[in-house]
Amino acid sequence: MKVLQQTRIYLLVALAALVSCTAVDLYEKSVTIPGHSWEKSFKPSFTFTIKDTTSLYQPYLVLRHTEKYNYNNIYINFYVQGPGQDTAMKFQQNLELANNEEGWKGTGMDDIYEHRIVLGRPESLKAGDYTFTVEQIMRDNPLPHVLNVGIRIEKKP
Repeated sequence: MKVLQQTRIYLLVALAALVSCTAVDLYEKSVTIPGHSWEKSFKPSFTFTIKDTTSLYQPYLVLRHTEKYNYNNIYINFYVQGPGQDTAMKFQQNLELANNEEGWKGTGMDDIYEHRIVLGRPESLKAGDYTFTVEQIMRDNPLPHVLNVGIRIEKKP
């Protein structure tokens, strides 16, 4: 009986140490790309609220595609509109999804790959509502074999 109690205590301590070392998710949301072909006119937006102004926040693009996606990268415009701003700030990004030496960089299951790509560096944010909008700016319109796109915001310790 005493050994069982000690084992439980060790397990709880290990679990607490593991949980305390991980980033806390603040927000993650993805949308399905209609017909799995991303039209340039389809610009999904994601809105979330910041309350804690003492932390740093790291944004990520979340992208899922099939193995038939034709490119090693994706060009996007990423728009950020913060509290009290009349217009969104625009950031153009060329995001690498694969390379010739390693193949797809994301995690894969069967013929579907998911990428969580860091967008910029962690920043402190003012309290209030933020809206992030994602626009694909590749030459193909629509851009085939893209399943989902989304945003993930992590609070950094």
